[in-house]
Amino acid sequence: MLPYLKSEVQVLNDIRICSLLPSTTEIVCALGLKNNLVGITHECDYPPGMDGIPTVTKSLLDHSESTSEQINRHISEAMHYGSGIYAIDNDALETAGPDLILTQELCEVCAVSYSTVQKSVSTLTGHQTVLSFEPSNIEEILSSIIEVGKQTETESKAKALVDQARTRIDKVKSQSSNSSSQPKVLGLEWLDPPFIGGHWVPEMIEIAGGKPALGLPKEPSRQVTWNEIIESDPDVIVMMVCGFDLHKTVSEFNLLKNSEFWKKYSGKLFAVDGSAYFSRPGPRIVDGVEILGEIIHPEIFDKKTAEGAWQRIN
Repeated sequence: MLPYLKSEVQVLNDIRICSLLPSTTEIVCALGLKNNLVGITHECDYPPGMDGIPTVTKSLLDHSESTSEQINRHISEAMHYGSGIYAIDNDALETAGPDLILTQELCEVCAVSYSTVQKSVSTLTGHQTVLSFEPSNIEEILSSIIEVGKQTETESKAKALVDQARTRIDKVKSQSSNSSSQPKVLGLEWLDPPFIGGHWVPEMIEIAGGKPALGLPKEPSRQVTWNEIIESDPDVIVMMVCGFDLHKTVSEFNLLKNSEFWKKYSGKLFAVDGSAYFSRPGPRIVDGVEILGEIIHPEIFDKKTAEGAWQRIN
């Protein structure tokens, strides 16, 4: 796991940062700037100890007791009618008084939309720098770390984190290349209906010594049919459900395991903590690559990742 600096950065110690993404919150903390955070999202749960930082966003849909199918239907309806999924608390944002706001343009389902951010920022007094990210592969994720470093005068620390990340990724790539097999791996980002993981997920699979059964690097996640999955004939399926931890993923699978596809599937099946290691384009994507190495090539990689990161289902 990439190290989180124990001491807070002293330069620019008065910069006030509002992070509207869990991934950028992780980047800020990895650069030792946790004390500079004056606003975060309601989903920022890592690293530990975020409770005292004001939240400036909220979800407009309560999915705490919903199934995958219900969540997908509610989100589809909200997007169709243009009502949005997340909102910004403008009063909280104004009170936070940020100098730097970190946001995204990649996915309106994963975080507050860029247009919503623009509207909220336009109501603020003073001057704010808005930094928006849209990474579609691992290199662009690492570039995001560098960019935050540049904006906060912690570029040397950002470069050190990125160098460590590349070293770990190269190690997985080198070790996995020693295998004589390249299993076909399907990364499932949603279970009902099935969505395949896109953007950086196929690249992660390739680095770990697998062949993406469906999807290409940098392409968005997309809904697929069960027939498409059957025709892709995956040797391994990894359930990396967006926004779900390991426990919730397993619980959701147990609701669906008696469906026709799952009763017939004879390949290897795994569940992972998708929220921590696959959905968020931040530092822990590197952990996700190492997890896939352990899953795809257990003959090469000893299990070293944290408890609760992944488990085999069948």
